[in-house]
Amino acid sequence: MKRRDSLRHLRDCGCRFVREGGDHSIWENPANSRRTAIPRHREIPDFTAKRICRQLGVAEP
Repeated sequence: MKRRDSLRHLRDCGCRFVREGGDHSIWENPANSRRTAIPRHREIPDFTAKRICRQLGVAEP
């Protein structure tokens, strides 16, 4: 999955960008205060994208 598609899905689910880390971007779901790191690669493997959604408590893409 492309990173931009993954970020668009997270925005549509109500998540928001918090800050940039070393090699990752930190995103948060304000509905449940969960945070996770998203790698800065062009392609994010599907299993990683699903894990990110589970960590944030949103629907999988």
